[in-house]
Amino acid sequence: MRNLIKKVAILCGPGTNCHAETARALRLVGLDSAIVQISEILNGQVRLNDYWALVIPGGFSWGDHFGSGRIFALFLRRFQDDLRQMVEGDSPILGICNGFQVLTETGLLPDLTIGEPKVALVTNALARFESRSVDLWVPETKSFWTKGLGGSVLRRLPVAHGEGNPFIPTGTDILPGVFYAKDGKPTTEYPFCPNGSPGGIAGLIDSKKKLVFGLMPHPERACRQGVHPSSDGLKIFQNLADYLNSRPL
Repeated sequence: MRNLIKKVAILCGPGTNCHAETARALRLVGLDSAIVQISEILNGQVRLNDYWALVIPGGFSWGDHFGSGRIFALFLRRFQDDLRQMVEGDSPILGICNGFQVLTETGLLPDLTIGEPKVALVTNALARFESRSVDLWVPETKSFWTKGLGGSVLRRLPVAHGEGNPFIPTGTDILPGVFYAKDGKPTTEYPFCPNGSPGGIAGLIDSKKKLVFGLMPHPERACRQGVHPSSDGLKIFQNLADYLNSRPL
């Protein structure tokens, strides 16, 4: 068995800007985390698969040059063996906003085909940056990420992106993890669905092991009432904590 560090790695690169909020959200559910720079992975100081779990937070890594999350993913794909070992060892991976874009660019989403991207997050339908709060409807996925949340609505999660519209080729096997919602139901209506996403898809869970979750809205920004109107984002992190605490590591 791997000698796992009992921490969640928050993997950052130049332009990442949501790592502190992500660390706070993990702390609120009792998880310890370490902010790990991609340079530390590249120079061998630490290894991805030494950690309990991996979170790639939001921001604008490498200024979104050549496409959102693409440069980050190119670096990350150099460690395909470590990523595969994480997945094979049932270590979960979460990507938020820019992190979701990274996961699609690596091929971890939608189906763990690392190095073979099948889905892309492209320019919003109105070709402009969208910053607002959205509601999310949660389907039944049989993934720990949405345990106890199926059929419910997560209220007032912030979005802030210019490229969040999933391009999903016909016949691609996907497992939606959350949908944009209006009046408690999935919607494609603007502005409730801010980016023109087909079917109102706001996030994906990998269709093979249900360990990898990526979503465009920011649950880490909706974890404490008084700071934000909703704390529903904390439910996603609580499910991560419950999963990790149940594992015989």
